[in-house]
Amino acid sequence: MPDDSSDLPWYSVRCVFQTRSGDGFSYEERVTLWQSDGIDEAIAMAEIEAGGHAEATRAEYTGMAQAYWLPAPPSTGTQVFSLVRESELESDDYLDQFFDTGREAQSRWTEE
Repeated sequence: MPDDSSDLPWYSVRCVFQTRSGDGFSYEERVTLWQSDGIDEAIAMAEIEAGGHAEATRAEYTGMAQAYWLPAPPSTGTQVFSLVRESELESDDYLDQFFDTGREAQSRWTEE
């Protein structure tokens, strides 16, 4: 039977993981790409992979998965995820609250 996967739509799925860190926790957000029949299947596939990632990294998958449909196959510059959050915070305060707390480990996750 021929492989018709090239006709399937693409989805990105963001999953969140937790690990113990000192007196608290570290949280990792991963966005993975999936080609599937629909968004529910993409989430199911991502959650299976999330279990393997959690085991390999000794993390706990939090059960939080958010998916985003890609209207075209991924290529350079393709938007792979979007989340809109309403807030009363000004931009600097918003970024400090959600993205730049000073406790992010961004540089250690680089390609080797």
